Formats: sequence, C-alpha cells, structure tokens
Amino acid sequence: MILTISPQQRVAVITAALLALFLAAMDALVVSAAMPTIVSELGGLDLYSWVYSSYFLARAVSLPIFGKLADLYKNRNLFLGAIGLFILSSAAAGCAFNMIGLIVARVFQGIGAGGIFALVYIVLADVSLPRSRGRTLSFASSIWGVASVLGPTLGGFIVTYFSWRWIFYINLPLGLLSVWVIGRYLPELREKRKRRSLDFAGVATLSTAILAFLFAFLMGGREYAWTSPFIVGLLFFSVVGLAAFIVVEHRAEDPILSISFFRLRGFSTGNAAVFFSSFSIFSMFAFAPLFIQGGQGKSPMEVGIAMLSLSLGWSLGSLLLGQFVDRLGLQKTASAGALFLCAGCAATLSFTLSTTTIYVFVSFFVLGFGMGWVALSTLLVVQSSVDAKDRGVAIASNQFARTMGGTVGVGICGSFIATQFSRLAEVIEGDGLMDRLPHHVGEAGLSQVANLLHPDVQAVLPVKIRLMLQGAVVDGVSGVFWTATAAALLCLLVCLMIPKTRSQRETAG
Repeated sequence: MILTISPQQRVAVITAALLALFLAAMDALVVSAAMPTIVSELGGLDLYSWVYSSYFLARAVSLPIFGKLADLYKNRNLFLGAIGLFILSSAAAGCAFNMIGLIVARVFQGIGAGGIFALVYIVLADVSLPRSRGRTLSFASSIWGVASVLGPTLGGFIVTYFSWRWIFYINLPLGLLSVWVIGRYLPELREKRKRRSLDFAGVATLSTAILAFLFAFLMGGREYAWTSPFIVGLLFFSVVGLAAFIVVEHRAEDPILSISFFRLRGFSTGNAAVFFSSFSIFSMFAFAPLFIQGGQGKSPMEVGIAMLSLSLGWSLGSLLLGQFVDRLGLQKTASAGALFLCAGCAATLSFTLSTTTIYVFVSFFVLGFGMGWVALSTLLVVQSSVDAKDRGVAIASNQFARTMGGTVGVGICGSFIATQFSRLAEVIEGDGLMDRLPHHVGEAGLSQVANLLHPDVQAVLPVKIRLMLQGAVVDGVSGVFWTATAAALLCLLVCLMIPKTRSQRETAG
C-alpha cells in the first residue's frame, strides 16, 4: 500500500477535491435562481420545495455513512463513486421532463454530494502534512463562501442566456475533470481495517432518526403547526429511532458511529460548537434578507451586497486562520471565533429600519469571520480527537453537525416568520383591507409572501398595509436575531470547554 505522496500529487489531488466540493456546494444555490423558470416549464408548483428538500435530506443521511465507509474502504474508490453518482444524477436532472423526475434526480445528487462533502475533508486531511493540515482544510472552508457568491449569480446568468438545464449539465465537464485527477493521482494514505463488518442496523436506525428529525424541522411552523400530531409524531419517531440506534451501536461489532466517541471531550465539544455556530449563521443567511428588503425596503442589489459580507467574512476568516492555526491552540482560536460570532450577532440586535447598509455589511462580515474561525478550528479539534483509523467518521460527524445545526436553526427561526405573516394575513382579511391590495397581489393570495416583499409591489401598497408588513417583518426577524445571538453565546460557552492543546501539530495524526 502506498503511504507517501509527492508534492505534485498533493497539489493535483487538493485542486481536484476542491473542484468537486465547489460543484456540490454550489449546486443547492445555483438552483434557486432557476426554479421559477423550471416550474414554468415543468409545472408541479406544489412540489417546488421538494427540489431543495430532497437534495438536502439525501445529503444529510449519506454524510455519516460515507464517513464510516472511508475508514473501511479505499478513499479513491469511494470518492470516484460519489463524484460519478453526482455527475450521472446531474445529467438526469438536466434531462428531467417533469417535476417528479427532477426530484428523483435531486435525491441521487444529494447522496453524491453527501459523499463529496465527507470525502473532500477526509482526503485533504490525509494528503496534508500534519504541520500544514489546518492551512489545507482552510481552503475547503473558503470554498463555501466562493460558492455562495457565485452560485446565485451563475444560476441567473445561465437561465438568462442559455437553458435552465445547463445549471446541471455544467457539472459534467468539471466533474469529469475532478474524476480524472482523483483517479490518476490519489493514493491510499491510511491503513484500513483488515476485518470489515458493515453495521446495517446502525445505518437503518440512524437514517430513520435523521429523516424524521429533519422532516419535522423542514415542515414545522410552515405546513404544520409545531404542536400538530404530525410534527409531534415525527419528533417522537426521531427519538425512538435515536434510542434504537444507541442500543444497536452498543452491540455492533463495528458501529457506524461509536457511542464511545461522544465521551471524548474534543469530539463532543467540537461538534456541539459547530452545531450552534451553524444554527446562528444559517438563520442569518435565510432570514436577514427579509429584514433588509421587506423591512427596510432596500433593493435586491443592496440585499446582495449585505449578504455578500457573510460569505466574504467566512472565506477570509478561514483563509487567514489557516495561515497560523497550526501554531496556535485550537481552543483559543475556536473561542476567538465564537467571540466574533457573538459580536456580529449582537450587532444585529441594534438594527432598525434606518440602519445603514455599511453598518449591516460590517456586522455580517464580523459574524461570517467568526464562523470561518469556528468551523475550521472545530473541524481540526474533532478530527484530532480520534485515532487516524477513525478520521473519516470524525470528519463526517463534524460536517453532519453543521448540517443539523443549520436545519434546526432555519426551522425554528422560520416559524417566527410564518407566525408573523399568519397574523398579518388575519388582520388584513379581518379589517377588510384585502380590497385595498393591488389586483394582481390580491389574486395571488397572502400566502405568496414574496409578492408583498418585492420592492415594486411595496411601492404600490397602501401606506397602512406597507407599515403593517414592515412591522411583521421586523417582529419576525427580530426573533431570529435574538435566537441567533443566543445560539452564538452557547457556541462560545462550548468552545471554552474544548480541551486545550498548544498546537495542531501536537494533535495531528
């Protein structure tokens, strides 16, 4: 087995891995700009949200599974399989002739993306020298910021000048390039277990718990009330699945996610910290635009500039920390990042309808900068808390914790927005204000919130309704800001509990 890699091979593998990560990270974002066009051609408006949800759910379930497989089988074969599945399903999505076909293709895209997300970080950790592992992994963290900037813009460009199908077809040549380089240059750098035992019962119970939990937070407060029998049933089913998973893992010969890992302080605190930081920042990504456009009445361009700062802060924070994290204590850098996160979130509590775009930009930049530090530091903490043979599971668990944190945050905060707009609709209908809405808005119905938030629509709304709308947005997003701040404070508290190490070099395996 090859246990060394040349500098040229290392550069080639890192570049190909980052390209694959970029495609998978951008895929969820590039679709958003194309969805109105896709629906107009394929129909199926009632299935609109499932184009996103199917991809997201499949990705979340496959992450921990690929992490375990990476500790048992050759990373090269798994990586090629994940990218290959992503490419084939992208081609299928581009060829879809109805919404059901597109959703099925998105499920397989999500599975491939989950494999890519897990294996990129595993491969980068494996090919990096211990003294430069933090710097290498910081490149991966920065890719998320680049993808969030380019994704919507690229999607809009493709839809405008080509066909929406090319948002999927573009993955083919770039993905094939990544496949060629990985297949040619990636050696196996970690010894894998001679004896393999696949934990099918663990996979089944964990997948059940994850799906029930995510379905509850994707639908709770929107399609169903949080106290409805359906949501309560999903949460109960998730708890039962988790309990069954714990029982199965205690008895498994080679568990998919050993319960003993959670007794490791670095593993538990690192994953908990990134959970809370993701809760905070993804809630901001999702709902801060509502405040800027729906509350302050700013243009989509100003919204884009403000939200760009979150992505820039995250990317630059990761890249900067990557230059010296290998020489510092991870507990210190994670805690410093959490302080930036708290400062950025606290600044949002002072937002008013007259807050300037510059102040919003700086606040979000600080928030994103902190996330960049927390994400990279906790990833290094978690992967260094276990033996090298279990690195795949550890790294995948960190990516999974990030996914879960974002889902729970968006789900809980989304219910604040839904509650406020539900009350707004009741007031408008109850006070007989419906007749004062512009005809095309009234015909669409109050459930189409996007209609009311569009600047052109707000310009023709009666003053009373516009003020009520701004009030609903401010009240709803204020709840988001407070909740995100609380999550950031919890992140800081957990970061202070991370075991202290003098340097990443001492913990790198």
